[in-house]
Amino acid sequence: MPSDKDLQNMRVNYRRAILDEASAPPAPGEFFRQWLGEAIQVACDEPNAFVLSTVRDGRPRSRVVLLKGGGEDLVFYTNYDSDKGLELGQRPWACATFLWLPLERQVRVEGEITRATVEMSDAYFASRPHGSKIGAWASPQSRVVDSRAVLENAFAEANEKFPEGQAVPRPPHWGGFVLRPQSWEFWQGRENRLHDRLRYRREGDMWVKERLAP
Repeated sequence: MPSDKDLQNMRVNYRRAILDEASAPPAPGEFFRQWLGEAIQVACDEPNAFVLSTVRDGRPRSRVVLLKGGGEDLVFYTNYDSDKGLELGQRPWACATFLWLPLERQVRVEGEITRATVEMSDAYFASRPHGSKIGAWASPQSRVVDSRAVLENAFAEANEKFPEGQAVPRPPHWGGFVLRPQSWEFWQGRENRLHDRLRYRREGDMWVKERLAP
């Protein structure tokens, strides 16, 4: 088990790249796609994974989800009756944080949340593997269950109802959310903790680009 001293001595002096205003594209969505593509190229683990932060009763709550559409808006899918689904329904605002350690980069996005269209949710659900579709029917996400057996039995029942090779309809409680960014922050690790932080802030239909102190 690491001691506090071990933890205090853990540090990396980042030297891989720089981030300056002149080289950054004018549109943050384009910039994000560029960085995401580079994270995929260097084989970062789960490059489309991000920490989704919501609020319940004034308290922040976070978990990792997967990006399934990105650019100007960010799209992800979940159970609408899950904790995050209910929290986003009550307070339709969220923060998404991507971390790509091999590139020494982080992206943070804050914005408004809306539900994806029925057509978007149907199309994505249809593209999922059969087992994932059955799992969406079987799992009462975020609810307390007595045991793993409860979930496995529910999965078996759903699988019997919708056997492989048969179309599986999208559950009415399952679908997409769209995060419409109001701000993006691109972070590039630098030496001596003088990291580069570039923020794009929405003003009407325009983006204002500004550097932040690390």
